[in-house]
Amino acid sequence: MQVEQDRMSSIISVEQAKTLDGLFAERVQRSAQKVAYRYYNSICEEWGSYTWEQMNQLVARWQVALAKESLVPGDRVAVMMRNCPEWIAFEQAALGLGLIVIPLYTDDRVENAAYVIDDAGVRLLLLEHADQWQEFVAIRDQVEGLQRVVLLKPFEQSDINLRDDVVVSAGDWLPPHHAGDVKHVNSDPHSLATIVYTSGTSGRPKGVMLSHHNILSNAYACLQAMPVSSEDLLLSFLPLSHTFERTCGYYAPMMCGAVIAYARSIPQLQEDLRTIRPTLLISVPRIYERVYAGIHAKLAEGSGFARWLFNFAVEVGYSRFECQQRRGYQKLSHILWPLLERLVARKVMGKLGGRLRFVMSGGAALSAEVSRIFIGLGLPIIQGYGMTESSPVACANRLDDNVPASVGLPIPGVEVKLGENDALLVRGPNVMLGYWNNPEATKAAISPEGWLNSGDIASIDAQGHVTITGRLKEIIVLSTGEKVPPADMEAAILRDPLFEQVMLIGEARPYLSVLAVLNPARQQEFVAHYGVDDNPANDQHRQKIEEILLEKITRHTSEFPGYAKIRRAAVSQEPWSVENGLLTPTLKLKRTKVMEKHQAEIDRLYAGH
Repeated sequence: MQVEQDRMSSIISVEQAKTLDGLFAERVQRSAQKVAYRYYNSICEEWGSYTWEQMNQLVARWQVALAKESLVPGDRVAVMMRNCPEWIAFEQAALGLGLIVIPLYTDDRVENAAYVIDDAGVRLLLLEHADQWQEFVAIRDQVEGLQRVVLLKPFEQSDINLRDDVVVSAGDWLPPHHAGDVKHVNSDPHSLATIVYTSGTSGRPKGVMLSHHNILSNAYACLQAMPVSSEDLLLSFLPLSHTFERTCGYYAPMMCGAVIAYARSIPQLQEDLRTIRPTLLISVPRIYERVYAGIHAKLAEGSGFARWLFNFAVEVGYSRFECQQRRGYQKLSHILWPLLERLVARKVMGKLGGRLRFVMSGGAALSAEVSRIFIGLGLPIIQGYGMTESSPVACANRLDDNVPASVGLPIPGVEVKLGENDALLVRGPNVMLGYWNNPEATKAAISPEGWLNSGDIASIDAQGHVTITGRLKEIIVLSTGEKVPPADMEAAILRDPLFEQVMLIGEARPYLSVLAVLNPARQQEFVAHYGVDDNPANDQHRQKIEEILLEKITRHTSEFPGYAKIRRAAVSQEPWSVENGLLTPTLKLKRTKVMEKHQAEIDRLYAGH
């Protein structure tokens, strides 16, 4: 109890911070010489670091440059870069001048980014490199409001496509040295800090307006629920344009003084985990699902005894977890855990750096099976729930009250209840100010009493744990009248490493079908194993492949009701991506777009019915 009290007393409170840039200033004052950020220096090919004081000096330089652009408080500036200390410095400099920051996804389609820039009236845009601006050149007329484009990395002045008066290299734009004190012109915690455009699985994205207080209150509440401290080291790899990462992986660590290391890329994540050896991770389910699939793929190549030993270790480990959560009893097998931990769990955890205390999952539903594996190996995985409109966290499990099938209890200061059609309603200081230039959408989302309609269907148990059971707009209604939420079934199928992406279809149809994208490496093994030709023009072999896939899908979805039986399956030869417009920047399926692209294939699946 005393340790927890000491931890909370060392955290910067909402009142002490007042604003997001005030939070930064308070952290610099408290921890000037402590390491704030670690990053990979590609020139030296080694990891470097910034102390809080060095970050403060960097912020001052960015402020001087911004001040020369004739910007006034309330003007919008945007950043479209991968996570790095400069991302933080730019935002803190802008916030300190009263500017409103708009984060953009680096892998978003340029047309989407241009829409946001135009809709928000962005005046200055920070990009990482020249190739990004090259994409904007073709649609230059759609971003005419930009008065300045800053490229972090140097570019060749001879490049004809970059001969634009608004484009400048950060090296030329920034003053060469420390340039005085950092300014903090805004003292109103309820003023607009950022506009975050929701990715939108259909239609144009909406700009979510979040105040300084929205985000600060949410970060502080998260720290009350999660025991993060100044001793922790987080490896950041979700984009900072994702509100989950921005609140929980940037502002909350700043509040408690934890260190953040920025991963180089997802393909290099495993190497970075072993090098940085973080104590905490924040991620969306897909990363954990990939680790899960990798574990099972390796087990499939090993001996039967190795598989048995692994499964036994997970079983014993999960039983111990249930006992610790006061939902189970001590078993004789628990005395074997130290041995199983050494033989099995430690080897797996070593690939994740070997120091993780717990990991957090949000942004989408995490399957119980994936969660069970991590927990059974001794790594608590804490699932939470939220949305951009709630800054984003509304609910979270706790280490000592972890119900993996749920998204936990509301975080401190946040209320939840069920509304019409069991929609989850959220109210608290974290609920957005509204949608930018869209009062009609704001009125539809937030009731006069301040309840935000999440659009998700939920249940709440007697202890207050919230379980998300579906999405109001993503329910498939079969022609028989049966209603099927697709997310759970899709997650069950994706546990098989053969499947890279899947989408359940069947709206107004007599039965369910699946469109699937196969993992390229696994697909080659699959084709060789069954002796089939995966050329889609070969109808006979295509039919055989679909029959085999359907058998696999049926096994993985056998736990679902009989009316939810999947009867047909088809393979998409092209992966669904942000680039081809079939995924949002947060990697959610644009279901309508996928169906439009594969309409002929879908018609074939239902021919004759």
